[in-house]
Amino acid sequence: MKKQTKGSLFVLSGPSGAGKGTLRKRMFRRISGIKFSISCTTREPRDGEREGIDYRFISAEDFLSRLEKDDFLEHADVHGHFYGTLRDDVLEVLDSGDDILLEIDVQGALQVRDKMPESVLLFVAPPSFEELEQRLRDRGTESEERLQIRLRNARWEMEKASLYDYVIINDDLERAANELERIIIEHRKNREALRNEVL
Repeated sequence: MKKQTKGSLFVLSGPSGAGKGTLRKRMFRRISGIKFSISCTTREPRDGEREGIDYRFISAEDFLSRLEKDDFLEHADVHGHFYGTLRDDVLEVLDSGDDILLEIDVQGALQVRDKMPESVLLFVAPPSFEELEQRLRDRGTESEERLQIRLRNARWEMEKASLYDYVIINDDLERAANELERIIIEHRKNREALRNEVL
């Protein structure tokens, strides 16, 4: 039987190294009826990333062609690479009655809020900027120059946290995951209560 209500759009963002990806993966193990929207990107895959699972890895030409056709719900140039969420992917899931989670950068999240004001914005923050820098250095995946770009962007992103509906401090992964799960479940309960009032 088709579900009677549209799903909700949850947008998860925060600076590189805050732990968004890890939290997102935990949510999909814990919560049913929530889908992950696979973003398009023009960057190369990182170790362990798989096409169609983590991202759709496409060329810059393909990305710009889709952008021209207004295929993206949101898009951004992050660290010199394009990222974007296909509008039809999101609407298809919401219309089916399932919830969808986007893991995107701050620029993209604010675009989604403009186009879909009912979306729920969740910001994942590190306990401190110093801790974030240490996490990024511990990765050992980038040159000092690239690292400094990420850190500059992180400062800007953290200044935008107040624009989000919820800020989750990732000082302890299990605690942060519990908080994120609670927010999503509470939102669902409130949505159902409102629906029942209307009926």
